[in-house]
Order: sequence, then structure tokens, then C-alpha cells
Amino acid sequence: MRRTCRADSQIKETHVSDEFPEVAPELAPPAQLPWLRRLTARLLGRGLSGLKAQHRDSWFLGHANGQRSGHTQGTREGFEQGRVEGFEAGRQVLVIRDERDPSPGVPGQDLNLFDDWRLPLTAELKKRFKADVAERLPGTAQPSAAQWKLIFSDTPSTCVVAGAGAGKSTSLVLRLLLLHRYLGFELDAMTVVTFTRESRKDFIKRLLQVFGLWQIDLNQAQARELVRTFHSRILPWVRSLPGFGQLRAFETLGSDLAEGREQDADSNPFDLRLNDAQRQQMNLCYRDLLHGSPRFAELIGQMRREALQLKPLDPDHPDVQKRVQVTQLAATRDEELCDVIEDLWFAAGAWPIKGIEPCRDTVDIRGSTFHVHGRLEGLDSWVMLGFDPTESAQYQRPGAKLAVRAEWAVKRTLFQAFCDKPLIWLDNYAAAKRLAASLAGDAVAGPGFEFKVKGELAAAPLLDAFIGASNFIENLGLEVNTAVAALRFPPGDSDALFFEALALYSQALEAHLLQQSPPVMSYNRMFALFSERNPENLRLLPDALLRPLAHLMIDEFQDVSPQIVSWLRASLAEIRRRGPQMHTGRNAQHSSLMCVGDDWQSIYGWRGSSPTFFMAFTKTFLSPSHTRVMLVENYRSQQAIIDAAEHLVRGTPAIAGKKATAGGPAAALALAPVVVLDRDEAALGAALSRHYAAGDSVMMLFRRGVDKSLISEHINDVIEADAALAPAQRRLRQLTYHSAKGLQADAVFMLGDCVYPTSSPYKNQVYRLAGLGRAGDAQAFDTAQKDEVQRLAYVAITRAVRQCYWHVEKPATEAVKVPRASSQVQGEQPFFDDQRTL
Repeated sequence: MRRTCRADSQIKETHVSDEFPEVAPELAPPAQLPWLRRLTARLLGRGLSGLKAQHRDSWFLGHANGQRSGHTQGTREGFEQGRVEGFEAGRQVLVIRDERDPSPGVPGQDLNLFDDWRLPLTAELKKRFKADVAERLPGTAQPSAAQWKLIFSDTPSTCVVAGAGAGKSTSLVLRLLLLHRYLGFELDAMTVVTFTRESRKDFIKRLLQVFGLWQIDLNQAQARELVRTFHSRILPWVRSLPGFGQLRAFETLGSDLAEGREQDADSNPFDLRLNDAQRQQMNLCYRDLLHGSPRFAELIGQMRREALQLKPLDPDHPDVQKRVQVTQLAATRDEELCDVIEDLWFAAGAWPIKGIEPCRDTVDIRGSTFHVHGRLEGLDSWVMLGFDPTESAQYQRPGAKLAVRAEWAVKRTLFQAFCDKPLIWLDNYAAAKRLAASLAGDAVAGPGFEFKVKGELAAAPLLDAFIGASNFIENLGLEVNTAVAALRFPPGDSDALFFEALALYSQALEAHLLQQSPPVMSYNRMFALFSERNPENLRLLPDALLRPLAHLMIDEFQDVSPQIVSWLRASLAEIRRRGPQMHTGRNAQHSSLMCVGDDWQSIYGWRGSSPTFFMAFTKTFLSPSHTRVMLVENYRSQQAIIDAAEHLVRGTPAIAGKKATAGGPAAALALAPVVVLDRDEAALGAALSRHYAAGDSVMMLFRRGVDKSLISEHINDVIEADAALAPAQRRLRQLTYHSAKGLQADAVFMLGDCVYPTSSPYKNQVYRLAGLGRAGDAQAFDTAQKDEVQRLAYVAITRAVRQCYWHVEKPATEAVKVPRASSQVQGEQPFFDDQRTL
């Protein structure tokens, strides 16, 4: 049976079986009969009902219909009742879903180097301190808003970006005063670190002056204890260990500090000069290693031959082309030249040399015959004697038109270009004497030859070259042997011999020094002993030695090395690990770090320093909170000086947001551009003399030691006049670009361009091993040095208060252009006056 119904104005057609799907098929009603049959069935049904007749099948059909109707109605009522009861019951059921991580719960690591604390600086205390400073310091010395932010920084770590002439020293002194006088911090819980002797001396002087204004009884010894170098802090740590109570630093051997006062040394981490006492220990180690290690002896022999052999010269070189034209003429006079040179060597006591057989063997040079002076036994190499530079350049043979030095230069050039046999050329008497001692078996005199590592500007005595390379590697925070094992060189590269020998010698030298009585150790090894690689060693230190680093202020932080950074992080981590018990009964609690620097003044990359750690300060020293201060006012230089210097470094990676402006009295100075001129020592000397005569303080800056000699003859009158004055009245300083940092003068004269003329394969490799440089840069060190060229010029120019003159040599016509700072000068800029000729 089908039926239809209306609902919501829509007609829906349904089947009973569809409406009641729970009814079994056999119980469903039959389909509706036609109307005639329905009428017949109805009449017949009434008759049968009257007779009370029963039909068995109809009974079953009626039963089924009742069952169907009852089942349907019961299902509907049961569903409604169950729904209501189930809903009420469901409201009382607590559903628990386990959404936890199935892995075991592990607490996270706190990698911060500091506790989460704040310096207790109340508004009332700040107000009182500002009032006291205003009352006791001269008006011109009042801190700026940015300097007050430095002084009042209350976070565990603070990074202060302080450009040239920013007045950072006075700000740091006031910070010390605040901590000590107003917060009661003990002096032995604080350290100020400076890098150079001059900066330490100046800071101590300022510290005593300011503390005296507050009637704080601080004597010179206490000030020197408070203002330190990294090196003077690390030495007592090692001496506190059993067996090292009298330890001496290798770097101070032979000085008046070797008696045990190194902890008060004004050590300069950038001074590479070695003295006789140090070389004596180096030579003794060399002797023992040479006799005890066949492989080391073999390497030395190969390097000696490589180092002493005359380096070839391209026949197309201009010098060769110029001198090849007189080949035949030079050959006719060669034997006489040999006689004259041998006489000079004999008179100097440098000839003959034991181990070199004198002979006059001949060599064919482009069909002409020349002579040698001897043969080196065992190496099958000819030996030539040179013209010692201490002899007069005007010395001549009788009847000769050219000086002996010029004749010798012609012969050397021809042999470099056209001699295909091994040839050792001894340039001077001193080198020959060292070689003679070495060949005679006197190993205590050292190897006796110089070696040039690729990328270095000049050759150096072999052991000096060893020390230089090992210092660079260790300053990067690396172990020498580990770094050497990671280096790769092309087949036949002489640098591979050098570094294999270095690894052997470095290890032997450390053992040799420790065997001395008292023992000796390098500062590099001391820092490594307490670095992040050896945190267990810091646990051996008493609190009294560690406490001075609790509140640390570091100046010139842009010049810090990876090795020092590792030591600092390890020390700060140990201070935090020891916890409150380290500070029990003291006012100075927890620890803090304030680093002051200027990435534009990072100029010691050649020693392993890097501005990377200062530029990424918050990542280098993890802290719960951090403060950055930007000191952008320059209280030293007039604005044109500032703009010219900043223009030179605009293309180098740097901290964003730096743009200095002249402040204080400097803002009122007359503008004068930086004058850039062709190199002319006489003109420079005349200008310098005029400024000195006018009463200006003057600074003579040079790039190389030889430049100082060249300029001295042009300013000799000024040098003599200034030397006659009392030290406090002197107005002339002669310095290298590097050593001038932190100083100033009314007029600055710069002699020489800032260039990076080389490339260092080994430094590029160890730079990457130390994690420095940009990712994917195969010449990471070279790239850093190209930037440093510009920063060095920036440092030199910003020494000037009023005027700056820069004399630069014309660039050579080399095939590969080398980076030079003067290439960034733009004459159309108002802060440059470029007077160079094309």
C-alpha cells in the first residue's frame, strides 16, 4: 500500500517499509485491492461476521497488523524516552582524553649564562646618583641620555655599541662608581678589561680622579687590580693548581716580569715579537726534536732546500726583459764580481761556511758563462753569495761603471729567469751565519733559515713562523694538531711540509716548556685549560679567583678572539653553577657582563680576532634579558672627519643603525674635508711642520716600519724640538695605524694606503674550522681581511680632531687588483678633498 502526505508545503511519497524499516517483510500489509474487489470483500466480511465465522489466515493477518502497529508505536515511544534519559545521564559522565606526548617527559635545558635577575636600581637611587654627578663633575662631563642608559643598565648582559670618540671610558667609570658606592658591590667582585697598555693607563687615571671626587680611598694598587687584561686574570688560575705555583708565562720570559709579577703585566695580546730568552727555549726544543724524530729531521731538510732555493722569475717579467739585454756584458765581468763579493764576505767573517764547499762551477745562461761560489754538501745545490744590505750601495769595482749592488742585481735576475738547476742564494751575512751554525750540527742555534708560508707578506725564521701559525690557530679556539689534521693542500705544496712539522714541534714545545723549573706555559694554553672544552678544570678554582669575573666590563670587545669568548662563557657558566653560596654574605650577587665596542674598529683579524661575537652578542652570551645601548655622539672629531671615515666602511658588514654625529665642543668645530694626496714624504713633512709650528698636536701614522724612517728625515726638526719638551707638553706622536687606536690629535697625517695584497690558503681553512665567515665562502679569512682594510683606514682617520691628510701611493698595474681602502674615496663628496693625479 502506498500513501502520500503533505508537510511544509512539500509532497513526500513514502513506503510503509521505508517509514518503518524495523518491521519484518512478512509482517508488512498487503497492497491495496481494486475497488470492486474491495466492495465484495467488505459485504462478504459482514456476513461472515454475523455468522461468527473464523478464518484462520485472516486471524494471522490481523495478528500481524496488531503486532506491526504495537511494535511501531512502542519503538517510537521507547526511542523518545530513552533519548531523554540518555541525555540526562550523559551530562553526568566525565570524559577523559589522554592527549599527552607518548614519549617520556624530560625537563628542558636552561642554557643561559646568567640568572634571571635585575640590578636593584630604584627611581630614588637613580635620581640621587644623577644629582651627585651633576654636583661633582664639570658641566661638560655630564652624561648624555644614551650614556645614562649604559650606566643604569639593570639586565644581566649589556651590549654597548660605542663609536669613535663616544666617551665610553667616563661612562664605564661612573658605572663602577654606581655599583661600588651606591649599591655596595665589593671591588673584588668586579673587573674592567682593557686591551692595551695605554688604554689601561688612561682608564686607571680617570678612575682614580672620579673616585677621588666621592672621597673613595682607592689607591694605585687597588685600581690596577680592578682594571686588568685577560692575560693577567688567567695566570693566577693556573698557579692555583698543584705543581704550578711558580708557573711562568712563555710570553714574559726574559722580561723583568719573569720573577713572578706577570699578574700585574700590561701585556699586549697583539705583540708578536720574540726575545732571546724565548728563542733559547724554542731552539733547545728544536735540537731535541731534530735528534729524536727522524720524520721531523726529514721535513726540516726538505723545507731548508725549498726555502733557500732562488725563486724562479718569469722570463717575460719587465725586470728580466730590461736586464737580459746586458747578459753577455755581465758574463765577461762575472768572475771579477765573484771575487769582490767573496772579499766582502771574508772581511765580514761570513765566508767560507762549514758545510758549503767553495768552488767556481760554471752555469750557462742564454749561451753566456757565469760562476757560482760553492756547493751545498748533501743537497746537490749550488750556492751564490749576495750583496749584504749593510754594505754601501755606492761601492764599486775599480774601473766599473755600475755599483756592485747593481751588477749583483742583474746577475740575480738572470739566474732567476734562466737557471734550471737548484740554486741557493744567500742574501746577507746574518742568514749565512745561522745556516752555517745549523749545517755544523749546532741545532741550539735553530734551523738557520727563513720560511714563507703562503699568504704571509714576508718570510720569517722557521721557528718564528711556527709560533705565528700556532698562535693564529689557537686564538681561533682550535687545537693545533686537530686543525693541522683537517688542512688540505695540493700535491707537492711546501705548506704541507710546514704544517706537518708544525704539529710535531708544537706538541714538543709545550712538553719542553712544562719540563722547565719552574714550568713555563703559553697564555694560549692557559685559556684553553679553562675553556668550554675543559669545564671540569673550572671546578678546581676557589671562589676568590672566580669572583672578580662575576661583574665584568670589557672594553674594545670587537677585538676579542674565539678563544677568549670560549673562556668567558665557561667562566660565567661556572659562576652560575655555583649558585648563591658563592656570594653568601656579600652585596654583589649573581653575575653580569657589559661589553663595549665598535665593530667598525675591529682591526686585528690577522691575529684571529673577529667582530662576529660582538655583532651577534645576544647569541654569543645567552641571557634571560639583555640591554643594547647605542652611543652615536662623537665628542672628538668635527663632522666632516666622521662622515669621511664612515663612508669608507659603509660596504662592510656592520651593526645596523649606526650614524655618528659630532657632539659637545666637537660639534662647533669648523668643517674641513679629509685631504687625499699622492704619496710625497717631503710635502707631508712640510705640512706637518706647519701644523706643529701653529701649536697643533700632530700624529704621524704609517703602515710599515720602513715608512717611519722615510718620513723622519723630513720632520727631523719637529722630532728634535718635541723631544726637548717635558713629556706632558709634547705634541708629536709617531705610530702605526694599529697602535693609534684610542688616541687623538688636532691634525693627523697618514702615510700609506691600507691594502690586503695576498691570500692565505691555510687561514681560509682554519677560519672555516672555527665557524667564522659566511656559509659557503671558501675564502672566509680573505673576505674578512678585505673588510678589515676599510676598517683600518676608519680607525686612522677618526684619530683626527680638526684635520686629516692621507698620502697614498699609486696602485701598481697588477693583473689582479688588490683591495685598498683609498679606492672607496669619492672626491665629489664634500667630506673628501681628493687631490690625487690620475
